[in-house]
Amino acid sequence: MKIPQHRGPASSLLLQILGQNDLSADMQKLNEAATQALSDSDILYDEDLQLCLFALYELHYGGFEQVSDEWEWHPGLLAFRARLETAFEARLRDAVGELPVIAETADRVAAQLFELAGSSTGPSVSEFVLRHASVEQVKEFLIQKSIYQLKEADPHTWAIPRLTGRGKSALVEIQYDEYGSGNAGKMHSELFATTMEGLDLDSRFGAYIDEIPAITLASVNMMSLFALHRRLRGAVAGHLAIYEMTSSIPSARYARGLRRLGFQSPVTDYFDEHVEADAVHEQIAGRDLAGGLIEADPELGPSIFFGAHAVCFIDDLLGRWQMDAWEQGRSSLRSKELIK
Repeated sequence: MKIPQHRGPASSLLLQILGQNDLSADMQKLNEAATQALSDSDILYDEDLQLCLFALYELHYGGFEQVSDEWEWHPGLLAFRARLETAFEARLRDAVGELPVIAETADRVAAQLFELAGSSTGPSVSEFVLRHASVEQVKEFLIQKSIYQLKEADPHTWAIPRLTGRGKSALVEIQYDEYGSGNAGKMHSELFATTMEGLDLDSRFGAYIDEIPAITLASVNMMSLFALHRRLRGAVAGHLAIYEMTSSIPSARYARGLRRLGFQSPVTDYFDEHVEADAVHEQIAGRDLAGGLIEADPELGPSIFFGAHAVCFIDDLLGRWQMDAWEQGRSSLRSKELIK
């Protein structure tokens, strides 16, 4: 993807550094800018810091045009990222608070996760899309989702070599479906690209990065935070479990909302696919992935449930962000110019 526009002092310095080939660049000013931002703002909504995290994580995925791959493991950038990650994780743990007593059998673990998945009290974006959203609002919704859905499954795949046994097998089974079961055209990321194209949106990954608000970046950055640290392998498993458990019913609403607006297959295929696939995946994710991991190693329980609770927390904030904007008659994006 192309280098995004900066959103403050820290991201301005970071993107300048990434645009150079001089790997001896001084990180002192970058760290000073981060220190100031960390002391002044809530990291979940800080445009500057969330963009920094996104850019640093993206070095481990597809990277950026005209940015050297040598930056991926640069010690100075890794140290800077660690500072941001420490604050980000602390904010999430503070929000999640004390975890419940965690069951130790797969069936009971799954039951606890299903209960959590159904406990959200946040506004329902899927209900709004089903009944009320305009075409422009659906475009905004797709743009918000695109920063993850166009590389769907990739963060969770980092966990495969870090797991063993039943949990590992369950994760591979889910990921095989996510990547199209051997058919590139059926990859969920490709189906989502088709949905975007059906609404005349740019389906290139990162095409709308400058329009994506910090809270949406935080939801994606959380996946990479969990995925890129072995100590948080339980959290990324819990993250995926809740994602699968909360996908099928909303996907059915999104598909019906698109049909209400006159769209049919292949535009609706992405959401139609998730109605069926995630109805199966939620059982695998709850019992075999999360439950299997905890049965084999109960010490992973707190990490798994931290990841699951963090998803629910961030998703409620993101849903509230979008619904507040629409109810007030404004865009949920940073600017509407790129979707006209």
